[in-house]
Amino acid sequence: MNLANKLTFLRILMIPVFMVFALADIPHGNLFAASVFIVASATDALDGYIARKRKEITNMGKLLDPLADKLLVAAALISLVETGQIPSWIAVTIIGREFLVTGLRGLAAADGMIIAASNLSKIKTITQIIALIILLLEDYFVGLLGFSPGDWVLYLALAFTVYTGLDYMIKTFARIRMT
Repeated sequence: MNLANKLTFLRILMIPVFMVFALADIPHGNLFAASVFIVASATDALDGYIARKRKEITNMGKLLDPLADKLLVAAALISLVETGQIPSWIAVTIIGREFLVTGLRGLAAADGMIIAASNLSKIKTITQIIALIILLLEDYFVGLLGFSPGDWVLYLALAFTVYTGLDYMIKTFARIRMT
């Protein structure tokens, strides 16, 4: 197994650790959860970079990397719903978009097409990660700023999520009809 795939597996293994810190009633649990989330998120960028740089892109990596990303974000969203920090409809919308895009990619692949991530989708991911980190550290932001920008960034991420989901739908169905 190459280094990039090991990092992807590490990210998956970090998810339950993250959830324990996010949900357990321990001192500074959210700080630990945010730290684990940040490290796990950083492995996403790192594993892709390493795989491309070393020319070690594998089918296992193509499958596990996006799965690990979706599991990490879903775990954070579900944890924040459970702690009452975000409404469930936002989590369902963001997670639902991921299911939709995965399905669309599968549909396109069945027709021999590859649908790559757009630049806006990459911005969506970054915005989601930033929003989740801010929300995990909400108490610290409130203490520092007097308010938490987490909800604002989350709604921005939600807008990118919905827009890019619709964009994937339109592009996929247009390409499928043309073939």
